[in-house]
Amino acid sequence: MKPALEHLPREKNQSFVVKDFDYKYYPTPWHYHPELEIVLVTESTGKRLIGDNIVDFKPGDLALLGANIPHTYRNDDKYYEAGSKLRAKSIVVHFTEDSLGNDFLSLPEAALINKLFEQSSYGIEVTGKTNQRISNKLFDIVLASGLKKWLCLIEILHEFAMAKKDSQRITQSPYTGFNEKESTRMCNVLNWVVANLENNITLNEAAIIAQMNANAFSRFFSLRTRKTFSEFVKELRLQKAAKLLIESDMPVTHICFECGYNNISNFNRQFLNYYNMNPVKYKKEFLAKNNRMEAY
Repeated sequence: MKPALEHLPREKNQSFVVKDFDYKYYPTPWHYHPELEIVLVTESTGKRLIGDNIVDFKPGDLALLGANIPHTYRNDDKYYEAGSKLRAKSIVVHFTEDSLGNDFLSLPEAALINKLFEQSSYGIEVTGKTNQRISNKLFDIVLASGLKKWLCLIEILHEFAMAKKDSQRITQSPYTGFNEKESTRMCNVLNWVVANLENNITLNEAAIIAQMNANAFSRFFSLRTRKTFSEFVKELRLQKAAKLLIESDMPVTHICFECGYNNISNFNRQFLNYYNMNPVKYKKEFLAKNNRMEAY
């Protein structure tokens, strides 16, 4: 799969792009672009891969990505099934520093925005009350036009800059620049791993997918993800297991095999190390928390 240097064209009378996407599933592969990007997931679930960070996403997931950070949002398998009526929706804003005006960032009042742009090279995730305020403004910006649209972008960036306790870095290190050949390899490997989590996955097979020898691929992967290939696969399997625990009635033994483990003791031990509780307790605590929220 060829990675895209993604480009969302601007209208002639606009300095930045706002899109309210509605797909069967998110179609964009592992990609990058020179624009900064704000992404709000409004409908659908799946895996969010940004730089060296891999987590589940769900509606309300909100992120600000700096220029040229490689990323993709991959929906859960059920979105790709024939006849699926599920939808993958998001609000996306693409902009550059020039979108704010030639001298805007040189103003003393723009100091917080300058600092925000510096931090954006790590990617920034926002939760809590700030997430709700920004989400509301993103729904507003879709409908706004002209100067009101531009002012709304400034307000959104100000909210990101003031988030503080509601924000955190996404990647461990800043990502700037991008190599398309390397992106092709990463894209192919990531898609292959996600599609084969229930099977036996080896470093040698991944190296073949990447068209590299095993030792070179191991160094390549570790350098770009800050984790070994085996750690990466284990993390994805345990995240899939946690998802199945809370979204299905499958017994733990079945989930163990569904996620590529052939030994229940090993599965329980790794789940405990990753989530600090065993699978049964994890499910009980989630259900109890969910019941409290419904009662509230």
